[in-house]
Amino acid sequence: MTFKQKTHTHYLQLVQDRIDVFKDMIAALTEDSKNDAKGSAGDKHETALSMMHLEQEKLNRKLREVMDQKIVLDKIDAATIAETIIVGSLVKANGIYLYLSVALPKITIEGVNIIALSPQSPLGNKLMGNKVGFTFEINTTKYTIEDIL
Repeated sequence: MTFKQKTHTHYLQLVQDRIDVFKDMIAALTEDSKNDAKGSAGDKHETALSMMHLEQEKLNRKLREVMDQKIVLDKIDAATIAETIIVGSLVKANGIYLYLSVALPKITIEGVNIIALSPQSPLGNKLMGNKVGFTFEINTTKYTIEDIL
């Protein structure tokens, strides 16, 4: 498995883990609301159910966001290596590895830090479509593309 494929697999697993956590939290809230409905009465009961419902809606929104991230990751073929930067490229610029996919937390693979960023982000936008050797500046920091994996 290549370094890029390991990176892609790690991010896929990270997103899948988040999906599982949100589904578990939603299921637990649903179960709690069923149990609360059996044993409570009055205004306190209505307030508790309302709060649980709001929390459930918030978790469902977050779950949809993470599922959208997984859809993007699922479309990426980690075996593809392009000469110009595309979605799914692992780019080395200024010694930093950037994975153009979706905005996700920094990870470490084989002792190397990797930052996943969206192509719509300012840095991602500048990288898209460019080749090794391209130089650009963002917020007074000069970047040079050193490698595209």
